[in-house]
Amino acid sequence: MAKLTHRPRRNRKSENLRDLLQENLLTPSDFVLPLFVVEGHNIKEPISSMPDYHRLSVDNIVKTASEAYSLGITSIALFPSIEGHLKNPTASESVNPEGLLQRTIKELKNKLPDLVLFTDVAMDPYSSEGHDGVVEKGEILNDPTLDILAKMAISQAQAGADLVAPSDMMDGRVGYIRKALDESGHENVGILAYTAKYASSFYGPFREALNSAPKFGDKKTYQMNPANTKDALRELQLDLDEGADIVMVKPALAYLDIISLFKKHSSVPVAAYNVSGEYSLIKAASEKGWIDEDQALLETLMSIKRAGANVIFTYFAMSAAKILNQ
Repeated sequence: MAKLTHRPRRNRKSENLRDLLQENLLTPSDFVLPLFVVEGHNIKEPISSMPDYHRLSVDNIVKTASEAYSLGITSIALFPSIEGHLKNPTASESVNPEGLLQRTIKELKNKLPDLVLFTDVAMDPYSSEGHDGVVEKGEILNDPTLDILAKMAISQAQAGADLVAPSDMMDGRVGYIRKALDESGHENVGILAYTAKYASSFYGPFREALNSAPKFGDKKTYQMNPANTKDALRELQLDLDEGADIVMVKPALAYLDIISLFKKHSSVPVAAYNVSGEYSLIKAASEKGWIDEDQALLETLMSIKRAGANVIFTYFAMSAAKILNQ
């Protein structure tokens, strides 16, 4: 019989010992639940590419957020699905104080004042072009977009957002928004920057959910090249210098190495977005009976936490919380 000095299995021999020695722990408070809001009352529209996920009217957003809060999920992120006739090249509906997003923020803060609200700052949900910036002759213009984003952030802050989350990837937008928020009296509203947002194939179901796909071309002139790492570190340093309170990596699973790098180099918390395509892959495989959905979603979320994310945006938030609370 072998005489071994080192037997790592000794630390795995019972469930209680495994629990005692576990290095990373998932809790419902790690999660941010993304919710898609639409006009109407008592609306619950299925999203074909995201099984068991829905577009919700404001009343149902409040009900869902209340349920999530009862499960220990204390943060949500709002994404508005804007009616087509309200979209235009300058995304003017984004600053309407009585717009869909603003009304939703106010209603949530009225009913759940302690809920942490993240709001999306980007033109694409409101743009007739479906891009994250001002379009001129087929080019996405950086600097003219910044003023629109800043006004959008101020409007969301006035409605009651806790943190605004610029997801557009325009250069300099974090600093521009920070200055605008401070000058308008919203110095306590935070900025979660989508710092490393890659030009990913995993966004398709999200774009269906919001009907926000670009009307021409792609987003590769502003979203990042999936092959690049140093580019992400450069974006990180810029966002930190410009005043980001939290930095984000999106997507999560194909970029766990970037999350790990951010954890090492960031002086602020790191978030990661477990995106719609990642959600749909697990749901589809589960529907086929090829994987155990509960185990797969927990393993996925743990990998993101293990890589270094303090905050995880995930469509699995409520499912995971129910499992973790058992």
